[in-house]
Amino acid sequence: MRLGDFLVAYLRRLGVEVIFGIPGDLVLKLFFQLGRRHGMRIVTFAHEPGVGFAVDGYARATGRIGVACVTYGAGGHNMVNAVAGSFSERVPILVISGGPGEEERRLGTLIHHQAKEIESQFHIYNEVTCAAKVIQDPATAAADIDEVVRTMWAEQRPGYVEIHRDMVDCRIPVARAIQEWDGSLSFPRGDQRKLREAVAETAARWNASRRPVTVLGIETHRYRLANEVVTLAEKMGGPVLTSVLAKGAFPMDHPQHMGVHIGAISPKPICDRIHRADLVLNLGAQQTDIDLGSRPPDYNKDRSIWAAGNRVDISFHTYTDVSLREFVRQLLRAPLRRKREAVRYADNLRPQAKGGGRTVRVLDVLWEVNRFLARHPGTMVVAESGDMLFAGLDVRVPGRGNYFSQGYYASMGFGVPAALGAQIGTGRRPLLLCGDGAFQMTGPEISQAPRHGCNPIVLLMNNGGWQIFRPVTERRDLLGVPPWPYAALAECWGGWSRKVETVAELRAALLEAAAQPRFALVEVMVPPQDLSPVSRKYIGASARHADGGRS
Repeated sequence: MRLGDFLVAYLRRLGVEVIFGIPGDLVLKLFFQLGRRHGMRIVTFAHEPGVGFAVDGYARATGRIGVACVTYGAGGHNMVNAVAGSFSERVPILVISGGPGEEERRLGTLIHHQAKEIESQFHIYNEVTCAAKVIQDPATAAADIDEVVRTMWAEQRPGYVEIHRDMVDCRIPVARAIQEWDGSLSFPRGDQRKLREAVAETAARWNASRRPVTVLGIETHRYRLANEVVTLAEKMGGPVLTSVLAKGAFPMDHPQHMGVHIGAISPKPICDRIHRADLVLNLGAQQTDIDLGSRPPDYNKDRSIWAAGNRVDISFHTYTDVSLREFVRQLLRAPLRRKREAVRYADNLRPQAKGGGRTVRVLDVLWEVNRFLARHPGTMVVAESGDMLFAGLDVRVPGRGNYFSQGYYASMGFGVPAALGAQIGTGRRPLLLCGDGAFQMTGPEISQAPRHGCNPIVLLMNNGGWQIFRPVTERRDLLGVPPWPYAALAECWGGWSRKVETVAELRAALLEAAAQPRFALVEVMVPPQDLSPVSRKYIGASARHADGGRS
Protein backbone atom coordinates (compact mmCIF):
# COMPACT_ATOMS: atom_id res chain seq x y z
CA MET A 1 0.00 0.00 0.00
CA ARG A 2 1.05 3.64 -0.28
CA LEU A 3 3.00 5.01 2.67
CA GLY A 4 0.44 7.76 3.25
CA ASP A 5 -2.40 5.22 3.29
CA PHE A 6 -0.43 3.02 5.66
CA LEU A 7 0.15 5.88 8.10
CA VAL A 8 -3.57 6.70 8.14
CA ALA A 9 -4.51 3.06 8.70
CA TYR A 10 -1.84 2.62 11.37
CA LEU A 11 -2.94 5.68 13.34
CA ARG A 12 -6.59 4.66 13.15
CA ARG A 13 -5.69 1.15 14.38
CA LEU A 14 -3.78 2.81 17.22
CA GLY A 15 -6.98 4.61 18.21
CA VAL A 16 -5.90 8.11 17.17
CA GLU A 17 -8.94 10.38 16.89
CA VAL A 18 -7.32 13.83 16.77
CA ILE A 19 -4.27 15.16 14.93
CA PHE A 20 -2.94 18.61 15.81
CA GLY A 21 -0.95 20.59 13.29
CA ILE A 22 -0.38 23.36 10.77
CA PRO A 23 -0.04 22.68 7.02
CA GLY A 24 3.03 23.70 5.05
CA ASP A 25 4.32 23.07 1.55
CA LEU A 26 6.77 20.29 2.43
CA VAL A 27 4.11 18.37 4.36
CA LEU A 28 1.04 19.43 2.36
CA LYS A 29 0.40 16.11 0.59
CA LEU A 30 0.70 14.12 3.83
CA PHE A 31 -1.27 16.68 5.84
CA PHE A 32 -4.25 16.49 3.52
CA GLN A 33 -3.95 12.72 3.35
CA LEU A 34 -4.40 12.67 7.13
CA GLY A 35 -7.16 15.24 6.86
CA ARG A 36 -9.41 13.23 4.58
CA ARG A 37 -12.50 11.87 6.28
CA HIS A 38 -10.94 8.80 7.88
CA GLY A 39 -12.54 9.24 11.30
CA MET A 40 -9.66 11.45 12.50
CA ARG A 41 -10.15 15.11 13.33
CA ILE A 42 -7.57 17.70 12.30
CA VAL A 43 -7.11 20.56 14.80
CA THR A 44 -5.06 23.56 13.69
CA PHE A 45 -3.69 26.47 15.70
CA ALA A 46 -2.12 29.80 14.81
CA HIS A 47 1.51 28.86 15.55
CA GLU A 48 3.46 25.66 16.03
CA PRO A 49 4.28 26.32 19.72
CA GLY A 50 0.54 26.29 20.32
CA VAL A 51 0.29 23.01 18.43
CA GLY A 52 3.05 21.50 20.57
CA PHE A 53 1.55 22.55 23.89
CA ALA A 54 -1.97 21.54 22.79
CA VAL A 55 -0.95 18.01 21.79
CA ASP A 56 0.92 17.72 25.10
CA GLY A 57 -2.19 18.77 27.04
CA TYR A 58 -4.27 16.31 25.01
CA ALA A 59 -1.90 13.42 25.82
CA ARG A 60 -1.68 14.32 29.52
CA ALA A 61 -5.43 14.60 29.93
CA THR A 62 -6.42 11.50 27.95
CA GLY A 63 -3.56 9.11 28.73
CA ARG A 64 -3.29 8.39 25.00
CA ILE A 65 -0.58 9.12 22.45
CA GLY A 66 -0.94 12.62 21.01
CA VAL A 67 -0.11 13.20 17.34
CA ALA A 68 1.09 16.40 15.67
CA CYS A 69 1.85 17.02 11.99
CA VAL A 70 3.95 20.00 10.90
CA THR A 71 6.05 21.10 7.98
CA TYR A 72 9.82 20.81 7.71
CA GLY A 73 12.19 23.44 9.11
CA ALA A 74 10.15 26.52 9.97
CA GLY A 75 7.36 24.34 11.36
CA GLY A 76 9.39 21.56 12.96
CA HIS A 77 11.88 23.90 14.58
CA ASN A 78 9.03 25.96 16.06
CA MET A 79 7.85 22.82 17.87
CA VAL A 80 11.15 21.93 19.52
CA ASN A 81 10.62 23.73 22.83
CA ALA A 82 7.21 22.15 23.39
CA VAL A 83 8.55 18.68 22.53
CA ALA A 84 11.50 19.18 24.89
CA GLY A 85 8.98 19.82 27.66
CA SER A 86 7.11 16.63 26.77
CA PHE A 87 10.38 14.69 26.88
CA SER A 88 11.33 16.12 30.28
CA GLU A 89 7.92 15.29 31.76
CA ARG A 90 7.40 11.94 30.03
CA VAL A 91 4.48 12.74 27.74
CA PRO A 92 4.07 10.46 24.67
CA ILE A 93 3.51 12.64 21.61
CA LEU A 94 4.31 11.63 18.03
CA VAL A 95 5.65 14.42 15.82
CA ILE A 96 5.21 13.77 12.09
CA SER A 97 7.13 16.14 9.84
CA GLY A 98 7.37 16.59 6.10
CA GLY A 99 10.60 17.15 4.24
CA PRO A 100 12.15 17.85 0.82
CA GLY A 101 11.96 15.20 -1.87
CA GLU A 102 14.84 13.26 -3.36
CA GLU A 103 14.95 15.29 -6.58
CA GLU A 104 15.18 18.53 -4.62
CA ARG A 105 18.01 17.15 -2.56
CA ARG A 106 19.92 16.03 -5.68
CA LEU A 107 20.03 19.58 -7.00
CA GLY A 108 22.76 20.33 -4.50
CA THR A 109 21.27 23.73 -3.68
CA LEU A 110 19.86 24.97 -0.39
CA ILE A 111 16.16 24.18 0.07
CA HIS A 112 13.80 26.69 1.65
CA HIS A 113 13.17 26.04 5.37
CA GLN A 114 16.56 24.28 5.56
CA ALA A 115 18.85 25.24 8.46
CA LYS A 116 22.42 23.89 8.34
CA GLU A 117 21.93 20.53 6.64
CA ILE A 118 18.97 18.57 5.26
CA GLU A 119 19.27 16.32 8.32
CA SER A 120 19.55 19.18 10.86
CA GLN A 121 15.93 18.90 12.02
CA PHE A 122 16.28 15.14 12.47
CA HIS A 123 19.44 15.62 14.56
CA ILE A 124 17.66 18.17 16.78
CA TYR A 125 14.67 15.91 17.34
CA ASN A 126 16.98 13.00 18.08
CA GLU A 127 17.96 14.96 21.21
CA VAL A 128 14.43 15.59 22.50
CA THR A 129 12.71 12.29 21.65
CA CYS A 130 13.23 8.68 22.68
CA ALA A 131 13.01 7.46 19.05
CA ALA A 132 13.45 9.35 15.77
CA LYS A 133 13.39 8.07 12.18
CA VAL A 134 13.63 9.57 8.71
CA ILE A 135 11.53 7.28 6.52
CA GLN A 136 13.73 6.71 3.45
CA ASP A 137 13.66 2.98 2.68
CA PRO A 138 10.29 1.64 1.46
CA ALA A 139 11.26 -1.87 2.58
CA THR A 140 11.50 -0.83 6.25
CA ALA A 141 9.08 2.13 6.35
CA ALA A 142 6.21 0.33 8.11
CA ALA A 143 8.53 -1.33 10.63
CA ASP A 144 10.32 1.98 11.32
CA ILE A 145 7.06 3.78 12.14
CA ASP A 146 5.91 0.89 14.32
CA GLU A 147 9.24 0.85 16.17
CA VAL A 148 9.02 4.57 16.97
CA VAL A 149 5.49 4.25 18.35
CA ARG A 150 6.26 1.19 20.49
CA THR A 151 9.38 2.83 21.93
CA MET A 152 7.38 5.96 22.72
CA TRP A 153 4.80 3.97 24.62
CA ALA A 154 7.37 1.92 26.53
CA GLU A 155 9.27 5.02 27.64
CA GLN A 156 6.30 7.43 27.76
CA ARG A 157 8.22 10.05 25.82
CA PRO A 158 7.94 11.78 22.43
CA GLY A 159 8.85 10.20 19.10
CA TYR A 160 9.63 11.69 15.70
CA VAL A 161 8.93 10.51 12.15
CA GLU A 162 10.06 12.50 9.12
CA ILE A 163 8.39 11.62 5.82
CA HIS A 164 9.69 13.48 2.79
CA ARG A 165 7.03 14.57 0.34
CA ASP A 166 8.04 12.22 -2.47
CA MET A 167 7.62 9.24 -0.10
CA VAL A 168 3.92 9.78 0.62
CA ASP A 169 2.74 7.91 -2.49
CA CYS A 170 5.58 5.37 -2.41
CA ARG A 171 4.36 1.76 -2.24
CA ILE A 172 5.64 -0.14 0.79
CA PRO A 173 5.33 -3.71 2.06
CA VAL A 174 3.60 -4.23 5.41
CA ALA A 175 4.58 -7.22 7.51
CA ARG A 176 1.82 -9.64 8.49
CA ALA A 177 2.44 -8.97 12.19
CA ILE A 178 1.61 -5.28 11.68
CA GLN A 179 -1.38 -6.12 9.46
CA GLU A 180 -2.84 -8.39 12.14
CA TRP A 181 -1.97 -6.09 15.07
CA ASP A 182 -5.02 -5.13 17.14
CA GLY A 183 -3.77 -1.65 17.99
CA SER A 184 -2.88 -2.39 21.62
CA LEU A 185 0.43 -1.37 23.16
CA SER A 186 2.06 -2.87 26.22
CA PHE A 187 4.80 -1.97 28.65
CA PRO A 188 7.93 -4.16 28.74
CA ARG A 189 8.48 -6.64 31.56
CA GLY A 190 11.47 -6.39 33.83
CA ASP A 191 13.62 -9.04 35.51
CA GLN A 192 11.14 -11.15 37.51
CA ARG A 193 13.74 -12.46 39.96
CA LYS A 194 14.88 -8.96 40.87
CA LEU A 195 11.25 -7.89 41.07
CA ARG A 196 10.42 -10.61 43.60
CA GLU A 197 13.41 -9.73 45.78
CA ALA A 198 12.71 -5.98 45.62
CA VAL A 199 9.08 -6.51 46.60
CA ALA A 200 9.98 -8.91 49.42
CA GLU A 201 12.55 -6.51 50.88
CA THR A 202 10.21 -3.54 50.51
CA ALA A 203 7.39 -5.41 52.26
CA ALA A 204 9.74 -6.38 55.10
CA ARG A 205 10.91 -2.79 55.50
CA TRP A 206 7.33 -1.51 55.43
CA ASN A 207 6.10 -4.05 57.98
CA ALA A 208 8.97 -3.25 60.33
CA SER A 209 8.36 0.50 60.12
CA ARG A 210 6.23 2.37 62.64
CA ARG A 211 5.84 5.80 61.03
CA PRO A 212 6.08 5.33 57.22
CA VAL A 213 5.07 7.88 54.59
CA THR A 214 4.32 7.24 50.91
CA VAL A 215 5.28 9.81 48.23
CA LEU A 216 3.75 9.35 44.79
CA GLY A 217 5.61 10.67 41.75
CA ILE A 218 4.77 11.44 38.15
CA GLU A 219 5.57 7.94 36.86
CA THR A 220 2.55 6.51 38.70
CA HIS A 221 0.43 8.72 36.44
CA ARG A 222 2.40 8.18 33.23
CA TYR A 223 2.35 4.40 33.60
CA ARG A 224 -1.42 4.29 34.15
CA LEU A 225 -1.33 3.27 37.81
CA ALA A 226 -4.05 5.58 39.16
CA ASN A 227 -6.31 2.79 40.41
CA GLU A 228 -3.47 0.64 41.69
CA VAL A 229 -1.82 3.35 43.80
CA VAL A 230 -5.13 4.21 45.47
CA THR A 231 -5.76 0.54 46.27
CA LEU A 232 -2.18 0.12 47.49
CA ALA A 233 -2.37 3.23 49.67
CA GLU A 234 -5.58 2.00 51.27
CA LYS A 235 -4.00 -1.39 51.87
CA MET A 236 -0.89 0.09 53.48
CA GLY A 237 -2.50 2.97 55.38
CA GLY A 238 -0.56 6.00 56.53
CA PRO A 239 -0.23 9.44 54.93
CA VAL A 240 0.20 9.83 51.18
CA LEU A 241 1.96 12.81 49.63
CA THR A 242 2.43 13.66 45.97
CA SER A 243 5.41 15.33 44.38
CA VAL A 244 4.98 18.66 42.56
CA LEU A 245 4.94 16.91 39.17
CA ALA A 246 2.45 14.31 40.39
CA LYS A 247 -0.16 16.66 41.83
CA GLY A 248 -3.44 15.18 40.62
CA ALA A 249 -2.11 11.61 40.48
CA PHE A 250 -3.83 10.83 43.80
CA PRO A 251 -7.32 12.04 44.76
CA MET A 252 -6.89 15.35 46.58
CA ASP A 253 -9.95 14.69 48.72
CA HIS A 254 -8.88 11.17 49.74
CA PRO A 255 -8.71 10.83 53.55
CA GLN A 256 -5.07 9.63 53.35
CA HIS A 257 -3.89 12.50 51.14
CA MET A 258 -1.77 14.89 53.20
CA GLY A 259 -0.80 17.28 50.40
CA VAL A 260 2.10 18.14 48.11
CA HIS A 261 5.67 17.44 49.16
CA ILE A 262 8.11 20.18 48.05
CA GLY A 263 11.08 19.22 50.14
CA ALA A 264 12.06 21.59 52.92
CA ILE A 265 9.58 24.27 51.77
CA SER A 266 6.57 21.99 52.22
CA PRO A 267 3.90 23.13 54.67
CA LYS A 268 5.14 22.70 58.24
CA PRO A 269 2.91 19.69 59.08
CA ILE A 270 4.34 17.86 56.06
CA CYS A 271 7.93 18.76 56.95
CA ASP A 272 7.37 17.59 60.53
CA ARG A 273 5.80 14.33 59.39
CA ILE A 274 8.60 13.58 56.92
CA HIS A 275 11.21 14.21 59.62
CA ARG A 276 9.42 11.80 61.98
CA ALA A 277 9.12 9.08 59.33
CA ASP A 278 11.23 5.97 59.80
CA LEU A 279 10.53 4.97 56.17
CA VAL A 280 9.73 7.06 53.09
CA LEU A 281 8.41 4.98 50.20
CA ASN A 282 8.77 6.88 46.92
CA LEU A 283 6.79 5.45 44.01
CA GLY A 284 7.62 7.03 40.65
CA ALA A 285 9.07 10.26 42.06
CA GLN A 286 11.87 12.00 40.18
CA GLN A 287 14.58 13.87 42.05
CA THR A 288 14.22 17.32 40.45
CA ASP A 289 14.95 20.73 41.96
CA ILE A 290 11.27 21.65 41.64
CA ASP A 291 10.06 18.49 43.38
CA LEU A 292 12.61 18.85 46.18
CA GLY A 293 12.23 22.59 46.74
CA SER A 294 15.65 23.41 45.26
CA ARG A 295 17.41 21.38 47.95
CA PRO A 296 18.59 17.77 48.42
CA PRO A 297 16.05 15.27 49.80
CA ASP A 298 14.98 16.25 53.32
CA TYR A 299 15.37 12.74 54.72
CA ASN A 300 18.22 10.25 54.94
CA LYS A 301 18.79 7.65 52.26
CA ASP A 302 19.01 4.87 54.82
CA ARG A 303 15.30 5.25 55.58
CA SER A 304 14.03 5.57 52.03
CA ILE A 305 12.94 3.41 49.13
CA TRP A 306 12.88 4.93 45.63
CA ALA A 307 11.10 3.07 42.83
CA ALA A 308 11.47 5.01 39.57
CA GLY A 309 13.24 4.83 36.24
CA ASN A 310 13.04 1.01 36.04
CA ARG A 311 14.98 0.53 39.26
CA VAL A 312 14.33 0.25 42.96
CA ASP A 313 16.81 1.79 45.39
CA ILE A 314 16.40 0.44 48.93
CA SER A 315 18.64 2.44 51.23
CA PHE A 316 22.13 1.89 49.78
CA HIS A 317 21.59 -0.88 47.24
CA THR A 318 19.76 -1.12 43.93
CA TYR A 319 17.58 -3.54 41.96
CA THR A 320 17.85 -2.70 38.26
CA ASP A 321 15.44 -3.70 35.50
CA VAL A 322 12.40 -3.51 37.76
CA SER A 323 9.46 -1.66 36.21
CA LEU A 324 7.28 0.54 38.39
CA ARG A 325 4.08 -1.04 37.04
CA GLU A 326 5.15 -4.53 38.03
CA PHE A 327 6.59 -3.33 41.33
CA VAL A 328 3.32 -1.65 42.39
CA ARG A 329 1.18 -4.57 41.23
CA GLN A 330 3.34 -7.09 43.10
CA LEU A 331 3.26 -4.95 46.23
CA LEU A 332 -0.53 -5.20 46.07
CA ARG A 333 -0.16 -8.97 46.43
CA ALA A 334 2.45 -8.79 49.20
CA PRO A 335 1.54 -9.25 52.89
CA LEU A 336 1.62 -5.63 54.12
CA ARG A 337 0.67 -4.46 57.59
CA ARG A 338 -1.81 -1.63 57.48
CA LYS A 339 -0.74 1.47 59.38
CA ARG A 340 -3.48 3.36 61.18
CA GLU A 341 -3.01 7.09 61.40
CA ALA A 342 -5.33 10.07 61.24
CA VAL A 343 -4.21 12.23 58.31
CA ARG A 344 -4.96 15.94 57.95
CA TYR A 345 -4.52 17.72 54.60
CA ALA A 346 -1.94 20.52 54.72
CA ASP A 347 -1.45 23.48 52.39
CA ASN A 348 0.06 26.98 52.47
CA LEU A 349 -3.17 28.96 52.69
CA ARG A 350 -3.62 31.07 55.81
CA PRO A 351 -7.18 32.14 56.70
CA GLN A 352 -8.78 34.66 54.35
CA ALA A 353 -9.51 38.14 55.69
CA LYS A 354 -13.18 39.02 56.07
CA GLY A 355 -15.02 41.27 53.65
CA GLY A 356 -15.24 41.11 49.89
CA GLY A 357 -14.56 44.76 49.11
CA ARG A 358 -10.79 44.65 49.54
CA THR A 359 -8.26 44.50 46.70
CA VAL A 360 -7.82 40.93 45.50
CA ARG A 361 -4.49 39.18 46.07
CA VAL A 362 -3.17 35.83 44.83
CA LEU A 363 -4.04 34.24 48.18
CA ASP A 364 -7.64 35.38 47.74
CA VAL A 365 -7.71 33.92 44.24
CA LEU A 366 -6.69 30.51 45.58
CA TRP A 367 -9.39 30.58 48.27
CA GLU A 368 -12.02 31.56 45.73
CA VAL A 369 -10.86 28.92 43.21
CA ASN A 370 -11.07 26.20 45.87
CA ARG A 371 -14.53 27.41 46.85
CA PHE A 372 -15.57 27.37 43.18
CA LEU A 373 -14.16 23.88 42.53
CA ALA A 374 -15.96 22.42 45.55
CA ARG A 375 -19.22 23.57 43.98
CA HIS A 376 -18.35 22.59 40.40
CA PRO A 377 -17.08 18.98 40.49
CA GLY A 378 -15.68 17.68 37.25
CA THR A 379 -13.80 20.87 36.44
CA MET A 380 -10.25 20.24 35.22
CA VAL A 381 -7.53 22.63 36.43
CA VAL A 382 -4.48 23.59 34.35
CA ALA A 383 -1.74 25.77 35.85
CA GLU A 384 0.52 27.90 33.66
CA SER A 385 4.23 28.24 34.47
CA GLY A 386 5.55 31.15 36.51
CA ASP A 387 3.82 32.16 39.73
CA MET A 388 0.70 30.20 38.76
CA LEU A 389 2.71 26.96 38.70
CA PHE A 390 3.41 27.41 42.42
CA ALA A 391 0.00 28.88 43.16
CA GLY A 392 -1.63 25.79 41.69
CA LEU A 393 -0.01 23.60 44.34
CA ASP A 394 -2.51 25.02 46.82
CA VAL A 395 -5.52 24.35 44.59
CA ARG A 396 -7.60 21.41 45.82
CA VAL A 397 -9.59 19.69 43.09
CA PRO A 398 -12.25 17.19 44.18
CA GLY A 399 -11.97 13.72 42.65
CA ARG A 400 -9.13 12.11 40.72
CA GLY A 401 -6.79 13.18 37.95
CA ASN A 402 -8.29 16.63 37.42
CA TYR A 403 -5.13 18.74 37.55
CA PHE A 404 -1.95 19.16 35.54
CA SER A 405 0.82 21.66 34.84
CA GLN A 406 4.22 21.59 33.22
CA GLY A 407 5.77 21.46 36.65
CA TYR A 408 9.40 20.58 35.84
CA TYR A 409 10.23 21.95 32.38
CA ALA A 410 8.07 24.97 33.24
CA SER A 411 7.89 26.71 29.87
CA MET A 412 5.76 29.84 29.95
CA GLY A 413 3.08 29.75 27.28
CA PHE A 414 2.08 26.16 28.04
CA GLY A 415 -1.25 26.92 29.65
CA VAL A 416 -3.78 28.19 27.10
CA PRO A 417 -3.04 25.71 24.29
CA ALA A 418 -2.61 22.82 26.76
CA ALA A 419 -6.02 23.58 28.27
CA LEU A 420 -7.58 23.60 24.79
CA GLY A 421 -5.90 20.29 23.92
CA ALA A 422 -7.11 18.77 27.19
CA GLN A 423 -10.72 19.79 26.56
CA ILE A 424 -10.58 18.56 22.95
CA GLY A 425 -9.42 15.19 24.26
CA THR A 426 -11.72 14.76 27.24
CA GLY A 427 -14.70 17.04 26.67
CA ARG A 428 -14.26 18.37 30.22
CA ARG A 429 -14.18 22.10 30.85
CA PRO A 430 -10.83 23.36 32.15
CA LEU A 431 -10.14 26.23 34.50
CA LEU A 432 -6.75 27.77 33.68
CA LEU A 433 -4.57 29.75 36.09
CA CYS A 434 -2.43 32.05 33.95
CA GLY A 435 -0.26 35.14 34.36
CA ASP A 436 -0.28 38.08 31.97
CA GLY A 437 3.35 37.52 30.91
CA ALA A 438 2.69 33.93 29.86
CA PHE A 439 -0.61 34.89 28.22
CA GLN A 440 1.18 37.28 25.88
CA MET A 441 3.25 34.35 24.58
CA THR A 442 0.52 31.94 23.46
CA GLY A 443 -2.66 33.33 25.00
CA PRO A 444 -4.09 34.54 21.68
CA GLU A 445 -4.58 30.86 20.79
CA ILE A 446 -7.73 31.21 22.93
CA SER A 447 -9.27 32.69 19.77
CA GLN A 448 -9.24 29.13 18.40
CA ALA A 449 -11.62 27.98 21.16
CA PRO A 450 -14.96 28.77 19.45
CA ARG A 451 -14.15 26.91 16.23
CA HIS A 452 -12.84 23.87 18.13
CA GLY A 453 -15.86 23.72 20.45
CA CYS A 454 -13.92 24.67 23.59
CA ASN A 455 -15.03 26.90 26.46
CA PRO A 456 -12.26 27.06 29.09
CA ILE A 457 -12.38 29.50 31.98
CA VAL A 458 -9.17 31.55 32.05
CA LEU A 459 -8.22 33.29 35.29
CA LEU A 460 -5.66 35.82 34.09
CA MET A 461 -3.57 37.39 36.86
CA ASN A 462 -2.65 40.87 35.63
CA ASN A 463 0.28 42.13 37.68
CA GLY A 464 1.95 44.04 34.86
CA GLY A 465 4.65 41.60 33.79
CA TRP A 466 6.91 38.74 34.82
CA GLN A 467 6.68 39.65 38.48
CA ILE A 468 7.77 36.26 39.80
CA PHE A 469 11.34 37.55 39.23
CA ARG A 470 10.69 40.78 41.14
CA PRO A 471 12.23 39.58 44.44
CA VAL A 472 15.52 38.56 42.78
CA THR A 473 16.24 41.36 40.31
CA GLU A 474 17.26 44.99 40.60
CA ARG A 475 16.12 45.85 37.04
CA ARG A 476 12.37 45.81 37.51
CA ASP A 477 12.00 47.78 34.29
CA LEU A 478 12.96 44.56 32.47
CA LEU A 479 9.95 42.70 33.88
CA GLY A 480 7.20 44.74 32.28
CA VAL A 481 4.97 43.74 29.37
CA PRO A 482 2.65 45.95 27.27
CA PRO A 483 -0.70 46.65 28.97
CA TRP A 484 -2.98 44.59 26.75
CA PRO A 485 -6.74 45.07 27.16
CA TYR A 486 -7.21 41.40 27.99
CA ALA A 487 -10.93 41.49 28.78
CA ALA A 488 -11.69 43.47 25.62
CA LEU A 489 -9.59 41.10 23.49
CA ALA A 490 -11.49 38.09 24.82
CA GLU A 491 -14.76 39.67 23.68
CA CYS A 492 -13.29 40.39 20.24
CA TRP A 493 -12.20 36.75 19.96
CA GLY A 494 -15.70 35.44 20.65
CA GLY A 495 -15.54 34.92 24.40
CA TRP A 496 -17.07 36.39 27.55
CA SER A 497 -14.98 38.46 29.94
CA ARG A 498 -14.89 40.41 33.19
CA LYS A 499 -12.22 42.63 34.74
CA VAL A 500 -12.18 42.41 38.54
CA GLU A 501 -10.33 44.23 41.31
CA THR A 502 -12.01 43.04 44.52
CA VAL A 503 -12.67 39.67 46.11
CA ALA A 504 -16.43 40.12 45.77
CA GLU A 505 -16.11 40.89 42.06
CA LEU A 506 -13.93 37.81 41.56
CA ARG A 507 -16.40 35.57 43.36
CA ALA A 508 -19.28 36.85 41.23
CA ALA A 509 -17.26 36.64 38.01
CA LEU A 510 -16.39 33.00 38.59
CA LEU A 511 -20.05 32.12 38.96
CA GLU A 512 -20.94 34.08 35.83
CA ALA A 513 -18.12 32.43 33.91
CA ALA A 514 -19.37 28.97 34.89
CA ALA A 515 -22.77 29.78 33.38
CA GLN A 516 -21.30 30.84 30.03
CA PRO A 517 -21.46 28.41 27.09
CA ARG A 518 -18.47 30.12 25.42
CA PHE A 519 -14.96 30.56 26.71
CA ALA A 520 -14.58 32.98 29.60
CA LEU A 521 -11.68 35.19 30.62
CA VAL A 522 -11.59 36.82 34.05
CA GLU A 523 -8.88 39.48 34.24
CA VAL A 524 -7.83 39.72 37.89
CA MET A 525 -5.93 42.88 38.82
CA VAL A 526 -3.35 41.95 41.46
CA PRO A 527 -0.57 44.11 42.95
CA PRO A 528 2.81 43.79 41.13
CA GLN A 529 4.63 42.84 44.33
CA ASP A 530 2.16 40.08 45.24
CA LEU A 531 3.06 36.39 44.79
CA SER A 532 1.64 33.03 45.78
CA PRO A 533 2.75 31.57 49.15
CA VAL A 534 4.81 28.78 47.56
CA SER A 535 6.56 31.15 45.14
CA ARG A 536 7.78 33.24 48.04
CA LYS A 537 9.17 30.18 49.81
CA TYR A 538 10.72 28.68 46.66
CA ILE A 539 12.41 31.94 45.64
CA GLY A 540 13.79 32.33 49.15
CA ALA A 541 15.13 28.77 49.21
CA SER A 542 16.69 29.15 45.75
CA ALA A 543 18.35 32.42 46.72
CA ARG A 544 19.82 30.87 49.88
CA HIS A 545 21.05 27.88 47.89
CA ALA A 546 22.69 30.12 45.26
CA ASP A 547 24.29 32.14 48.06
CA GLY A 548 25.75 29.03 49.65
CA GLY A 549 23.28 29.20 52.52
CA ARG A 550 24.74 32.50 53.81
CA SER A 551 21.65 34.67 53.30
